[in-house]
Amino acid sequence: MNSSEQGTGSTRKLVMIVDDEPDMLSMLRLVIDKKCDCDVVTAPSGSAALKLLNDCRPEVIVSDIKMPDLDGLELLTRVREIDSTISVVIMTGYGTVPMAVQALKDGAYDFVQKPFDKDHIVRVVRNGVERTALVRTNIELQDRLSSLDTPEGFIGQSPPLKRVQELLSRVADTDATVLIRGESGTGKEVAARALHNMSGRKRRRMITVNCPALPENVLESELFGYSKGAFTGATHEKKGLFLEADGSTILLDEIADIPVSVQTKLLRVLQEKEIQPLGQNKTIKVDVRVVASTNQDLEAKIRAGEFREDLFYRLNVVTIVMPNLVEIREDIPLLIHHFLSLYKNRYNREELKVSSEVLQQLSQRKWQGNVRELKNSIQRLVLLASGDILQPVELEELLEQGKRGTPRLPSSPGSFSDLLHTPYNDAKAEILKRFSLRYLNNVLSLYNGNVTNAAGHCGLERQALQRLMRRYGVISADFKKNT
Repeated sequence: MNSSEQGTGSTRKLVMIVDDEPDMLSMLRLVIDKKCDCDVVTAPSGSAALKLLNDCRPEVIVSDIKMPDLDGLELLTRVREIDSTISVVIMTGYGTVPMAVQALKDGAYDFVQKPFDKDHIVRVVRNGVERTALVRTNIELQDRLSSLDTPEGFIGQSPPLKRVQELLSRVADTDATVLIRGESGTGKEVAARALHNMSGRKRRRMITVNCPALPENVLESELFGYSKGAFTGATHEKKGLFLEADGSTILLDEIADIPVSVQTKLLRVLQEKEIQPLGQNKTIKVDVRVVASTNQDLEAKIRAGEFREDLFYRLNVVTIVMPNLVEIREDIPLLIHHFLSLYKNRYNREELKVSSEVLQQLSQRKWQGNVRELKNSIQRLVLLASGDILQPVELEELLEQGKRGTPRLPSSPGSFSDLLHTPYNDAKAEILKRFSLRYLNNVLSLYNGNVTNAAGHCGLERQALQRLMRRYGVISADFKKNT
């Protein structure tokens, strides 16, 4: 058994090669070590490979299918029992293609037929390494999500978010009025709902009032109710939202936009715990926990005479400030994974794969609209991705659609505004690459990875299409939905 040494603390990925031909082991080890930037271990038999798995967990195993002691199919089965995240690539010679097809059905990542092009095996190994990294990252994120002991709706483990959760839990079972502040899209309503669900009031439905959505006269009657004949058109008595929230929680969303006249009546509710419906002389006691939220500068509105200072102090008993995504950047991968799972399930797109480059770009992006923008963007990506693999070129186009607000399906090769200051020849080459990748992904998805049918659709010879695929590192097996 021959193996290359892994450096202590090395971040290089590990590939295992299994073959009973020493020359094949030596050749593949040299090629993969040099061109894939991976460490390599080799095994001369299937049983030797299984022993190696006691000490290491490679990202990819490249195995011959016909070996004397343990063939590739049996090795594949045993490997999947030990670690199903490992991408197994089967090497097959003449006459063993049906066995390789069976291997794909049994869970192999791909197969290559001997004799093979060295560049092709390098591409397959690189893609296998990326696939394993994605699968392991997803499992890790899923484990972290399932182990989160957090209030409903919160996804993340960053210190700022944990401080918010701790404060919510401390005041949840009190009657203290809570003011939730934060930028748009940071989850203020999620925090209010978590507060309600952690309290003794959770048995009753929380009432949410979108304050800016209601005109002044309507808002007052909606909040406090009215008697029959209180005003023209009041043909029956109406129960106000404060009375409906009796024994529960009421969320006054975007309270900064409440008119001053309504602010005065709201102050009475907070001070006296009672309401006075329009058209009535008597007041009604209510047991309501008030939670207010805003993304505005209330202190500035007080100075401008647009918000009552005494109401501000009544609301500001406990203030919770929601962090933006810049402050909880470490939670972004968890959020991305959560929303991807949510929308892939909702839109029946479980087969959609997201490349590691796309995940990295999503994680590093500055989300101006915070969690709301991130959530909507992931929804759009899952809904509108044209193929089964989301690539960086399509990512930018779909994200730009969100900024433009144009709900059209992706059809152009993508935005190239980022290339306008690039040297002409470099920009032209990059645009051609983006178009070619998009075109190849689309046509191969359309024909389920069948290169012959895809070439006919393109008006190209099969060899010409294969040359294009090799140039841009596109593998037909990646598009086979049902081998």
